[in-house]
Amino acid sequence: MSKLCQIIAVANGKKARRESALTQIHHQLQRGDLFTGLVKTYRPKDEDGEQYPSERKRVQHLAHKLVADAAAVLTDLFDTILTQDEANCEARGSICIDGVAILPDVPVTYLLFLEKQLVDVRTIVDKLPIVDPAKEWHYSESAGCLQTRPIERTKTKKVPKFTTIAEATEHHPAQVDKDYEDIVEGYWETVEFSGAVTFERKRTLLERVEKLIDAVKAAREEANAAEIRSHKIGEQLFGWLLAE
Repeated sequence: MSKLCQIIAVANGKKARRESALTQIHHQLQRGDLFTGLVKTYRPKDEDGEQYPSERKRVQHLAHKLVADAAAVLTDLFDTILTQDEANCEARGSICIDGVAILPDVPVTYLLFLEKQLVDVRTIVDKLPIVDPAKEWHYSESAGCLQTRPIERTKTKKVPKFTTIAEATEHHPAQVDKDYEDIVEGYWETVEFSGAVTFERKRTLLERVEKLIDAVKAAREEANAAEIRSHKIGEQLFGWLLAE
């Protein structure tokens, strides 16, 4: 008995040969002149009359032969594809993670679909933004996202400061120097929020999706290694179609 992976490889080759053979037959069917022939001979009225050479044109294609050729190609292909489709209905594999089957006996066609979808999931996970790792984040139930702890900073303002350099005299006013100093006016409390994920979470998700993709591939290989039964229906179909 063959394995599903073997019949898939065979089917692809037969599909290519089918296209080539049927294309050639189609082109031949467009040439109506190739299906006609004749023999043209001349007989003079009198025995001593002038003779002319005969003309001959051979029939190059037989319609029933071309149909038979197409039937032969398609009979083989029909049998192979039916065998493949029947095997796809029966072939199954289990998706196992760390020795545990998280999805047992999954059809091989679904495994092919799932593998392609998980590749898209991996692309999405790989594009996830991450929060600034230099800050401390925690999940806030009320905000529904990550947030930092409150950070308090002082708010200052500049106020003028006057310093007497020289006291006033009878003849001169006092000399005063004007400067500014910062005084605490209040306090700013800042809490940052983010809809991104942490680096650790992103790394975990990437590791998990890679692990899942590998498990699906292994399950597909398991399903493709299943032994299959051959099916023959081509002769029956064309036997009825081409019956005289």
